[in-house]
Amino acid sequence: MAAAEAAGPLMQRYEGAARGRGVAAAGWRVCLAHRFEEPRQPYGAADVPLRDVLRHVGLALRYFRWWYKKTRIEKKSAFIDLLCAVPLQQIYGCPLGGIGGGTITRGWRGDFCRWQLNPGIYHYETVIANQFTVCLRCKGQTVYQQVLSVERPSTLQGWNWGYCGRYAFYHALYPRAWMVYELPGQNVVLTCRQVSPVIPHDYKDSSLPVGVFIWEVENGRNEDVEVSIMFSLQNGTGTKEDRSGGHWNEPFAFEKEGERVAGVLLHHCTHVNPFTLAISAREKADTGVTHLTAFNPVASGREVWQDLLQDGRLDSPAGKSSVTEKGEVTAAAVCASCRVPAQGHRTLELALAWDMPCVHFGSREKLHLRRYTRFFGSRGDAAPALSHHALTHYEEWERKIEAWQKPILENSQLPSWYKSALFNELYFMTDGGTIWVELPPDCCAEDLQGPAGAGLSHLLPVLREYGRFAYLEGQEYRMYNTYDVHFYASFALVMLWPKLQISLQYDIAVTVVNEDIQPRQYLMCGQTAQVKLKNVVPHDIGDPGDEPWQRVNAYLMHDTANWKDLNLKFVLQVYRDYYLTHDSLYLQDMWPVCQAVMESELKFDTDNDGLIENGGFADQTYDAWVVNGASAYCGGLWLAAVCMMCKMAKVLGDAEIQQKYTDILSKGKEAFERMLWNGKYYNYDSSGSDTSSSIMSDQCAGQWFLGACGLDQGEFEVFPRSHVISALKTIFEKNVMSFAGGTMGAVNGMRPDGVPDTSSVQSDEVWIGVVYALAATMIQEGLVEEGFRTAEGCYRTVWERLGMAFQTPEAYREKKVYRSLAYMRPLSIWSMQLALERRAGWAPAPVQCPQVPIHP
Repeated sequence: MAAAEAAGPLMQRYEGAARGRGVAAAGWRVCLAHRFEEPRQPYGAADVPLRDVLRHVGLALRYFRWWYKKTRIEKKSAFIDLLCAVPLQQIYGCPLGGIGGGTITRGWRGDFCRWQLNPGIYHYETVIANQFTVCLRCKGQTVYQQVLSVERPSTLQGWNWGYCGRYAFYHALYPRAWMVYELPGQNVVLTCRQVSPVIPHDYKDSSLPVGVFIWEVENGRNEDVEVSIMFSLQNGTGTKEDRSGGHWNEPFAFEKEGERVAGVLLHHCTHVNPFTLAISAREKADTGVTHLTAFNPVASGREVWQDLLQDGRLDSPAGKSSVTEKGEVTAAAVCASCRVPAQGHRTLELALAWDMPCVHFGSREKLHLRRYTRFFGSRGDAAPALSHHALTHYEEWERKIEAWQKPILENSQLPSWYKSALFNELYFMTDGGTIWVELPPDCCAEDLQGPAGAGLSHLLPVLREYGRFAYLEGQEYRMYNTYDVHFYASFALVMLWPKLQISLQYDIAVTVVNEDIQPRQYLMCGQTAQVKLKNVVPHDIGDPGDEPWQRVNAYLMHDTANWKDLNLKFVLQVYRDYYLTHDSLYLQDMWPVCQAVMESELKFDTDNDGLIENGGFADQTYDAWVVNGASAYCGGLWLAAVCMMCKMAKVLGDAEIQQKYTDILSKGKEAFERMLWNGKYYNYDSSGSDTSSSIMSDQCAGQWFLGACGLDQGEFEVFPRSHVISALKTIFEKNVMSFAGGTMGAVNGMRPDGVPDTSSVQSDEVWIGVVYALAATMIQEGLVEEGFRTAEGCYRTVWERLGMAFQTPEAYREKKVYRSLAYMRPLSIWSMQLALERRAGWAPAPVQCPQVPIHP
């Protein structure tokens, strides 16, 4: 089922248009004439229960004072802006670019509409001058010229706008997308295939800031036709900086090994993080490339239109453009042209590249070199070489992408929506404010280890070889590598780019053994405490508006030193990473850190029964949902972590530690079952409150990780399998099928009588990433149909009903209220794929995904 299936005849036309044109067999597709349902805006005051408003008046006042100082006095962005949420625009498609070099999103209607070139900073601007235009000529006369956009803007009115959306279709299967245009009345079909170099287990080309547009032209006429595709681009990202002056353009040609590309460089000369954009096309024997160095994108554009209309070419003036004055905007265009024989087919290849090699974060204290500078240099002159590399290597990229995706796409037992979700949710790997930087050449181990000296013998070699990687909790939640959320998302990283997961873990390990004694006030409680304690996992590694890695814990709501889940999630990931990668050096380095965080965690076992207790506040990833005493979520994570300590100790031959945690596990298992098991599922917590018997959808999180690591049976079984199955079936019956008719996934909390738990603003939300993790747990335990049914509700709601493609939120409610667009956690869908592979007998190793059935 697709977003536009309701369109009926339009979708029949789409199927015909897609057939035989290389469009992927699965993916997210939509007709350009489609309209989505309109959800409500993000949470407002009316969506928060009065009791919560009254309970948190102090928090609201503290937050507003802090927000006003941060945004109005310091002129900086809030790490979470509760007062100015990003408005939903149902327009986004596949982002362009590899990992960590910035992204430019092209929407499903063909617009260039979301920009993240400065690390972690987003501009949601549709730049109307950024377009593809087609020109058709027969017998020396132009017969058709059209901007391939449904828009009718107030600028560039000398161009022919308003392409009929009924004759165009968009299809996305990340990292590729297709747009099919049936040119009305022309008997010519254009298929634009968009490719970005996002390739599993590739640590070179996957870092490149480029995107390629391959235009397949089919001529159904009985005569030859000359076809030109013009790619126009504004110098900038649509912000006020485009008018700051000092920008300029110049033509370029780059030839290497007999291959030549030509185009225009657009130099954007800002004081901080300057960059160059490049639009180009590949010259071939049958393809000519022309250009226009500069034009005014806010005028009528008539001279550009007439230039192309005259002969299907651009004038190609030599030399640089003039430098823009303050208030001026400039743009450029490149045009690829070829003759297509009657009933024939030809290909035109164009590219977009951007080169911002050296970046400062908000504090401007340190200069960072992006990963791709290792291969293309850091002088800011790499755009021509990047363009050439993209246009001459995209075919190789596509072969690798197809080899990776094909076994899954051709598995007829996997539902189509799942194939779309699995690959398309990976957009966040590049478009999550992602940054991937090199270590400075003069960096030494002491610089990385911190004052305390982490003692990580392979820290420097790993980071020197693979660099440092970070991505935001969400496009609206501006904290890098938020660890309680990365716990869910990390499956995508460890399965596809395991060295980046290892690198990230080393960075976390360094922060664990160091501390930051600076005091600050926490907004939720109003109390003051130091920023970071020793032997405690940080919440995040910093705000892009400050200096990530150097100053951690940008999160100000709670003092997360008292959170119960962060330390446990580090231990769980360490063993999971080792299990999947067999990296014994990594395990040896992480073992002392695991011991330190578990020793720190033991203080939360206040009654020495082998089970930690929550502290009566929201002290875990559900940071607005109070939990008190023993709990299903944190208690389950604790027991899973204790089990993995036993396993790691056994692998490393540490008999003393193995015995210590074996004894703890024995006591803790008994306490967990005694205090939380009620005969059908595990209670939310042991407090005896009105909602302690709520059914939490995430109550089996510990079992999820154990199952992913093969520790769910035999001597390492922690939770009785009959209890796990019963709990999962209860969740499916109550949280899934009794919520929104079973069509929206699993609500976080459900009362035993089938009414959602409304005790907090989070208990009656659906968290998409949690639902995918729950579905993976169901699949691991043999409840395959239930798992797919559970996850399907989220995909249908987000991608098809509400038009949130490529901006999957953290949460929504039954009444179509949503929170935090473009969020990290939904990458957990890759744990579903791991569960499927494990059920098919797949042996863990860093290899590409094999074909697997979904039925036991």
